[in-house]
Amino acid sequence: MSKRFGLGVALLALSVTCVLAAEQSGFSREILQRADLSAAGHEAVTAVAVFQPGGIAARHTHPGEEIGYVLEGEIVVDEDGRPSTTFHTGQAFIIPAGTIHGAHNATGRVARIVATYVVEKGKPLATPAP
Repeated sequence: MSKRFGLGVALLALSVTCVLAAEQSGFSREILQRADLSAAGHEAVTAVAVFQPGGIAARHTHPGEEIGYVLEGEIVVDEDGRPSTTFHTGQAFIIPAGTIHGAHNATGRVARIVATYVVEKGKPLATPAP
């Protein structure tokens, strides 16, 4: 019975991982630096995100603000409670802490953004949202 239960849990975990990977298709994030801030319990994380043509960053939240700048291409950001917004090369945006959001590249070109996250130290940088 316990072997079956363990196998079932493993298969469920694998299917959830596959679904999340499919939702993140064509999206990657590389962390460039992580540094403590003078605000107790907070850190800054700088990353470059790459959206392949049609790439998707599934709905998620951050435990702090995301401050982004589009280096190349364009992305569409979908924040709960707001209309979708398209950001082009050279435009910046801020997503408030805890805001459920996702993004995608609706073009045929690669899009790259640099983002700095001012977040609570020790928490996951991003948490999937329903």
